[in-house]
Amino acid sequence: MSGSILKTVGSWLAGYLNKPIKGYQAFSITDPAKLAAVMRPCDVLLVEGDRRLSTAIKYLTQSTWSHAAIHVGDALSESDDYETAPVLVEADIKQGVIGVPLGKYASYNTRICRAINLAQEDQKRIIEYVVARLGHAYDLKNVIDLARYLLPTPPVPSSMRRRMLALGSGDPTQAICSSLIAQAFQSVRYPILPHVEELDSPTRSRYGNTVREILYIRHHSLFAPRDFDISPYFQVIKPTIEHPFDYKRLVWGNNNPPQSGAAPEEAA
Repeated sequence: MSGSILKTVGSWLAGYLNKPIKGYQAFSITDPAKLAAVMRPCDVLLVEGDRRLSTAIKYLTQSTWSHAAIHVGDALSESDDYETAPVLVEADIKQGVIGVPLGKYASYNTRICRAINLAQEDQKRIIEYVVARLGHAYDLKNVIDLARYLLPTPPVPSSMRRRMLALGSGDPTQAICSSLIAQAFQSVRYPILPHVEELDSPTRSRYGNTVREILYIRHHSLFAPRDFDISPYFQVIKPTIEHPFDYKRLVWGNNNPPQSGAAPEEAA
């Protein structure tokens, strides 16, 4: 497929796939103010998207999370207004790599994943890496690849789903959300889900028996948003319990939850 046709088809699909899914309901929204209070530079924010593209990503990864963004601290703005200050960098299907505020995801299910023991100098390099890619285009070839798994949702064996996401143009000036962030962490050799090779005894002896396994970097196109959630090297941060939490102070209703728009029952 020629470049011009690919761009035309990809742009049309991007518009179609970027439309919200009817009936989407968030079930566990974190107060944006609490989210902003606990997030740190290089934290990865996972999002349960409500777009048509999210359907394919959720299916192929068998995960809630269909989008990822990375916190860049004050690299783009010195404001602390979470509703307007661009503190996240993400690859958007329509706009490419952009900076956005936390407030963009105020009505979505989200999760914070934090790289453990990330050195300050590496933190700086990761932020510089993603900021330098602002303005890069979204990989429209990836959009076309994923669109094939939307209507109808195909019965793809679980063993093949990871490879279904390892698609796209491979153009270094184009990205999808998870590959952009994966490349940033790989640039400082911080592990996400590396391939691990356990060494046999003869090989260990060559290292003085101090090395038992060697890690190999996976190709960045193989990463999906959920990988930051299940990675053993990233900690899940829950804003609600990062703040003082006392379940004794919760107010519970007497019966079933009220219908939308109805007044709540008197608290017990």
